[in-house]
Amino acid sequence: MRASPTRALTLLLLLAALAVAGCARREPVPDVAARQARSQALIDAGNTFYRAGDPTTAAKRYGAAVVVKPDDPAAYFGLGMALTKLGRDEEARQAYARARELAQQARGASGDTAR
Repeated sequence: MRASPTRALTLLLLLAALAVAGCARREPVPDVAARQARSQALIDAGNTFYRAGDPTTAAKRYGAAVVVKPDDPAAYFGLGMALTKLGRDEEARQAYARARELAQQARGASGDTAR
């Protein structure tokens, strides 16, 4: 059986589209050090706003740090502090619990089991 010219053309166009899509420019994946630095900068900014008495902006900075590096316990701890100041106690408890969980995971991964 021979393929019809229309079917062959369709297949050729599909292959060409796949080849072009494979060559598309992709955004580089940020390296671990860059994410850590960005997260720390956001945590530092959150600390500054928290100490200045602006827990709303502090919570935003800590929340951004969580997005940049979701495995950073310091970001969740700061978020918990800011949420407590804002009276958002249940959310604060969740942030503190996540901070503790991540800190325990990090301790376990490093071999430090002391409490």
